[in-house]
Amino acid sequence: MKITVLGSGRWASFLAWYAASNGHDALLWGRPGSKSLEELTQNRANGYVTLPDSVKLTDGIDKALAFGDIALVAVGAQQLRSLLSGLPHKPRGPLVLCMKGLEEGTGLRLSQVAAQCLGQIPVAVWVGPGHPQDFIGGVPNCMVIDSEDPALTHELADSLSGSLIRFYYGEDLTGTEIGAAAKNVVGLAAGMLDGLGLTSLKGVLMARGAREISRLAAKMGGREITIYGICHLGDYQATLFSPYSHNRRCGECRITGEPYAELAEGVATARSLMKLSRDCGVDLPICAAVNDIFEHGREPKEALAGLFLRSAKSEFYL
Repeated sequence: MKITVLGSGRWASFLAWYAASNGHDALLWGRPGSKSLEELTQNRANGYVTLPDSVKLTDGIDKALAFGDIALVAVGAQQLRSLLSGLPHKPRGPLVLCMKGLEEGTGLRLSQVAAQCLGQIPVAVWVGPGHPQDFIGGVPNCMVIDSEDPALTHELADSLSGSLIRFYYGEDLTGTEIGAAAKNVVGLAAGMLDGLGLTSLKGVLMARGAREISRLAAKMGGREITIYGICHLGDYQATLFSPYSHNRRCGECRITGEPYAELAEGVATARSLMKLSRDCGVDLPICAAVNDIFEHGREPKEALAGLFLRSAKSEFYL
């Protein structure tokens, strides 16, 4: 199979490496002038992965779209619309969105953004736990492929599975996308707990975080149980505990005052979740606290203490 990767950052470079390591022909595309593509072109490496010689590199979007039987997209969630809107033509195969987030301002899921930009085209998402540093080190994990078309889901999952990643078939695109995006917000909260020396509260954070997002998923037409699967709860170890997690580290730096320049998708996602909370009439206390801290400058210790000192209520209230 020929696989095009649109994007040239950390996760995109891993996807190209993974495709090649599983015997696929891989081509990685980056924007003209992109520093990340320039680094890969010069060194075949970027500090995360070393690309085999078989991986082709290009900044020509026509060449990239014509190459792949499928196109894997790995750019920042807030860059997706501009990328897809600027394509000269549609990919010749399915589009697989390999990032997690919600569009800021609209609250749209990324598959909805793709549909608005490209119309009728097969679209799937690839989500779940895993960092390039672990995979490159030979540490396996499980992930999820999901789409509106079960046949496409099965075809992609079977084709992309390898010794490092076992794919499960997703059956709830709405829940899968909401869960995958929202886990980054919970990751920010986890990092702040670490920074405050309150790591022992992360177990409660996990339980309550999954519960509030499950209510939102159900209200949006998804299934509550999806949030307790790999897309959200199953990704907590990689997001709430891993030293490689950008969102956890960003939250921790918010407490310590250290600068943090890496992309933490959870910050924009928290803003989008507040829109969905209002639109759907669903209480999202953890997401609201995180948004208050990052968007409105609320004191973190006060905001987080409020989460765990709320008035008593049924654990599984609706």
